[in-house]
Amino acid sequence: MTRTRRPSPPPLEANDQLVASVITAGWATALVVLLALWEQIPAGQRWWIWTCATGTAMGLFGLWFVPRMKRSRARSAARRNQSPG
Repeated sequence: MTRTRRPSPPPLEANDQLVASVITAGWATALVVLLALWEQIPAGQRWWIWTCATGTAMGLFGLWFVPRMKRSRARSAARRNQSPG
């Protein structure tokens, strides 16, 4: 029995800056909490601090990179639409 497949829905648009900001704030908050509790964290579990620091750094990079990527994609789309052919 074959079923006809419905077309895929269009992708959802999200506010990428807001998403990256909230996630980065979460990593930064976790980093501050872990640094405040430094003495109470067993030495074998302090890798969590580096995880939070890395998450914060990657989030900050994302906040810098995403707007540039979107502008670049918009410029490429505009050039594609303007080119004859």
